[in-house]
Amino acid sequence: MKAPVRSSDAFAPVKISSAQVADIVTEIRNDIVRGVIAPGAPLGQEALAERFGVSRMPIREAIRHLETMGFVNVESNKRTHVAETSLNDFRDIYDMRLALECVAMRSAMAHLTNAQIDGAERIQQDIAEAGPLSFGQLNHAFHMTLYRPCNRPRLLSQVDILFNAADRYLCILKAPPGMRAKSDAEHIELIEACRKRDSAAAEACLRRHIGDAAALFEEQFAE
Repeated sequence: MKAPVRSSDAFAPVKISSAQVADIVTEIRNDIVRGVIAPGAPLGQEALAERFGVSRMPIREAIRHLETMGFVNVESNKRTHVAETSLNDFRDIYDMRLALECVAMRSAMAHLTNAQIDGAERIQQDIAEAGPLSFGQLNHAFHMTLYRPCNRPRLLSQVDILFNAADRYLCILKAPPGMRAKSDAEHIELIEACRKRDSAAAEACLRRHIGDAAALFEEQFAE
């Protein structure tokens, strides 16, 4: 695929209870996203342990997280290599995002407070003024602020994993002209639907928001 068009620093931080493992996961993920480690490249535990100055235990844990996030594949013989990027993988990520985020939004609606909606609105105000380096983290925070009240940890964990998986592609694919303005307008529409506690309108907006973005980015695979 193409060289990265956005810095991996623009995207959501890795959230793991062990700071040491989180740092290792973040650095390897960023190298994969930047293309420093190519798709299909092997990741040897011994070399990684030497690089980070740690034992193999945190490396093994980091690899498990990276596999869950979709950045690496671990074979039956325990050999690890960087996952390839593909149109089918991209479609899988966005189809799953569409399904799970709609469930999260629907489940959260009855529990959303005005303060939480106000918080999402403040984040959107920041997004409107943000450059590309901070957009990803703010966009992630906006969505999770609205989903988190669903109080479904397993669901939210999967949504977070899919955001990370999508980040790899969003570093490579270029946002089409007008996409930021469209995204901002849809965020505002989603906030208004939440204020009205209109679950159907919120879900319809979200389906359009995620589905249209996927379709626009998908066109670049043919280029």
